[in-house]
Amino acid sequence: MGKKFVLSIVCVVAFLIAQAQSHFAEEHEITSKGTIKMKGQLPKDPVDPEHPEKPVDPGPGPSTDGLLRFDFAPKLKFGHNKITKTDRKFYANAQLFHDGTEARGNYIQVTDSRPGIKGWELQVRQEQQFTTLEGAKSTEKELKGASLSFDNIWVNSVTSSLDTAPEISKDTIMVDKQATTFPLATAQSGQGKGQWVIIFGASQSNPRNQKVTLEPKVDEFGTPVLDSEFENQQVYDNHSIFLTVPNETNIQAVQYQTELTWVLAELP
Repeated sequence: MGKKFVLSIVCVVAFLIAQAQSHFAEEHEITSKGTIKMKGQLPKDPVDPEHPEKPVDPGPGPSTDGLLRFDFAPKLKFGHNKITKTDRKFYANAQLFHDGTEARGNYIQVTDSRPGIKGWELQVRQEQQFTTLEGAKSTEKELKGASLSFDNIWVNSVTSSLDTAPEISKDTIMVDKQATTFPLATAQSGQGKGQWVIIFGASQSNPRNQKVTLEPKVDEFGTPVLDSEFENQQVYDNHSIFLTVPNETNIQAVQYQTELTWVLAELP
């Protein structure tokens, strides 16, 4: 593996313009050449993963700069969940927006503006188990044996042909070991140039016939759960990202948290 970037670049394009002289009775033709040099980079703003031609406002999120960069990475929240003895699968909240865009599957946005088409790999690493700082017993401060899974991964782009899309895992990625890196998408040499969104799940209105994985979240009384951070919008469970806790693990009525590291690595 070559260098690891958390970062994007300047794209330089040269166009050739051919001009012809006017025709007279006796035809003489001459062709002159002109050039125009364009500098700039793809916009860094997050886009709607299902309609990537549209900028959106998901709120503040981690990003990087450079030739190879992250434009956006999700903050995964699982909300409030009822403790059960069995069936301990808890779903991440789907991505909400401040601009009226409907809820979407959680996603990563990556831009590769490097000269050439060199390839890259997107990876994720969970640094430690879900733990709590609240008043649990010292022997019960972590969710022992819990695993975080990513499923129904797909890619989209408005800047590049899907023929050059990075390859994504067709299987569920189960992050069941801490401090271990798991690959999510790989752009081989000749792939991955431009701006891409790697998406986990999809909404009912997605235009690519992806599996619908979003479901309105309700509390134990059947009342819709709303998110005050997003103007009290309806919260959706995203069944493509879920936390599974073994039945024998004791869960306290407290908040647990972990740290995810997203890695964007250039291929050798």
